[in-house]
Amino acid sequence: MVVSAPSILPGSSSTVATARKNRRKITRKAATTASPSKQITDEDQEMNDAEGSTSNITDQLVEVDNQGDDDELLIDVDPMETTAAPAFPPLAAGAGAATRLKSETRRIPIPPHRMTPLKKDWINIFGPLTEILALQVRMNVQRRCVEARVQQTSKETKDIGALQKGADFVKAYALGFDVNDAIALLRLDDLYLDSFEIKDVKTLHGDHLSRAIGRIAGQDGKTKFTIENASRTRIVLADTKIHIMGSFQNIKIARDAIVSLILGSPPGKVYAGLRTVSSRMRQRAL
Repeated sequence: MVVSAPSILPGSSSTVATARKNRRKITRKAATTASPSKQITDEDQEMNDAEGSTSNITDQLVEVDNQGDDDELLIDVDPMETTAAPAFPPLAAGAGAATRLKSETRRIPIPPHRMTPLKKDWINIFGPLTEILALQVRMNVQRRCVEARVQQTSKETKDIGALQKGADFVKAYALGFDVNDAIALLRLDDLYLDSFEIKDVKTLHGDHLSRAIGRIAGQDGKTKFTIENASRTRIVLADTKIHIMGSFQNIKIARDAIVSLILGSPPGKVYAGLRTVSSRMRQRAL
């Protein structure tokens, strides 16, 4: 038995439905294939917009920085303009007369126990100050001081350091030095005064302090005179204070000898050291 398949006509409904389905699939595939390109174009547009915004921001920042640089330049330039050299008008002929008439004054205090010797030796002190240094000097008994003055318009005072030399001379006498020894400060330029106390070297109390002073002075002042002659200085023992007058190197020699005595060295050892030092000084002098 022969069975014949049904014939499908071209204009039937089944063929129309299959054609419509195929069209829908094609349109969907086209939409899916077209959507990535659109997304790429959208992303590119967003990137361009972002780059444009960042470029605008950077331009604004550059403009702000340029404005700040301009401000800094203005701040740096303004002080240079204000620090120009000032122009002062010339002074009148008699304008500086008041300043030229001013005198420099120095007051040297005198301890109470040195006022009586100062009154006795005043003539010997007054003479070198007025004759050698050409200073104006007076003794103020109420204030217990010696006042020295030099005028800038004085033609007699030629030495610039005359007032300082006079002050050192009076101070040396106030410390206890003899007048004849203190006059050397006026005639020589390399003489100085050095003062220190025993407690600066070593802290001593009671009998230990008395024995240290006795070691420095020696019997009848023998040790002190030996140090003075060996080091070519002058020494004053005023209780616990020690004053030395001489040149810088000689003061160092005398101070080292006194310090060794304070620390407890025997006088014989100090004498031996002074002999070697004095012999070296003689060789250098030759």
